[in-house]
Amino acid sequence: SFEGRVEVYHDGKWGTICDDQWDDRDAEVVCRQLGLSGIPKALSWAHYGQGSGPILLDEVQCSGNELSLDQCKKSDWGQQNCDHIEDAGVSCDPFTGTDVQFCSRFYPHIAWLAQQLTPSSGSCRASGTVRLAGGRSPSEGRVEVYYNGDWGTVCDDGWTDLGAQVVCRQLGFR
Repeated sequence: SFEGRVEVYHDGKWGTICDDQWDDRDAEVVCRQLGLSGIPKALSWAHYGQGSGPILLDEVQCSGNELSLDQCKKSDWGQQNCDHIEDAGVSCDPFTGTDVQFCSRFYPHIAWLAQQLTPSSGSCRASGTVRLAGGRSPSEGRVEVYYNGDWGTVCDDGWTDLGAQVVCRQLGFR
C-alpha cells in the first residue's frame, strides 16, 4: 500500500518526523512530493511503527500547497522534544497499477521506509481521481476523471490555466 512512516534525509542521515502539529495538510505535501495521487491522511503516534535514529523534524505546519516539506513552516533540523512513539506517518488512498500516477522525478530526500511502496492488491478507485489520456507523453493529454465507476472527460467550458495547475498538482507534477 502507499502508506508508512515518513522519514527524511538530512546531513547524511535518515530520521523521522515528530507528529506535533502533524495533519492532513502535511500529508498532502508528502504525497505530492513523492508524486502520488490520492487522498492524503496524516497518522500519528507511530501508527506505522517506531523509527530509530534521530528525529529530524518537529512542529511541521504546511498550508497544503507546498511542493515539498522544505517549504513548510517547521522547527530547525534536529530541534525537537519528542520520542519515537510520536513518529509521523502518511497514507494516500491506494490505487492499482496504472491508476497510480507517478511524477517523472523521485525526490530522494524523503521516503517511506516502514512499508514497501507498491500498489495495493484490490481495484479500489476513489471518485475524483484524475488521469491523462491520449497524450504523446505521460505528462500531457486529455483530462479524465473517475466518477461512479467510470472514467469520463472534462468539458472545456470555463477551463483555465488554474484548472490545469490543479490537475497537474493532483497528478504529482510541479
